[in-house]
Amino acid sequence: MIVISDSGPLMALGKLGILELLAQLYGQVRLTTAVYAEVVVKGREWGYIDASVVAGAIQTGKMVVVEMSDTELPPDVAFLPLDAGEKQTLYLALKDKVDLVFFDDLKAREEALSRDLTVKGTLGIIVQAFRAGLVTLKEVQAIVDIIIERDDIWIEAELCRQVLSNIKITKR
Repeated sequence: MIVISDSGPLMALGKLGILELLAQLYGQVRLTTAVYAEVVVKGREWGYIDASVVAGAIQTGKMVVVEMSDTELPPDVAFLPLDAGEKQTLYLALKDKVDLVFFDDLKAREEALSRDLTVKGTLGIIVQAFRAGLVTLKEVQAIVDIIIERDDIWIEAELCRQVLSNIKITKR
C-alpha cells in the first residue's frame, strides 16, 4: 500500500503520542520536502514534540521524505489556494497513484477527492486503528477528549464528537 501524508495528521498524531499507528496500519508513509520542512524543521524551531516524533519515524524508516521542489508542480496544482505542503502532497499523490492520502485541511481534502484520490484524516486514522483492534473504545474516547481540549490540534470539536458517536453506534 502506498500512502502519503500532509502535515496536519502527522502533527496531530505526533502530539497525541500515537504516530506509530501509521506504520502499524499502513507500513511506510511518504511525505514531501515541504511537509518535512513544516513539521520537522519549523517544528523543532518552535520546540514542538511532534517534530522529534516524526524525525524519529524518518530515522527508523517508518517514514520517508520524497525530495521535490515547487517548480515541479504543474499549473493546475501550483495555483491552488493551498499551502506548499498540501500542494506537494496532492501532486505526489496524483503522480505516484497512491492508495491513500492523509489530509486534515478541508480545502485540501475536497481537492483530493475531486481528483479521485482516497483521503483520510487524523480521525479516520484513529477509527481505522480502532477497527483493527489497535486501540480500544476507551482509548479512542480519551484521544478525542484530548483533541477537543488542545488548541494546537485543529480538528473541530463537533466533528470529534460525531466520529466518536458513530463508533459507539457501530460498536453495539
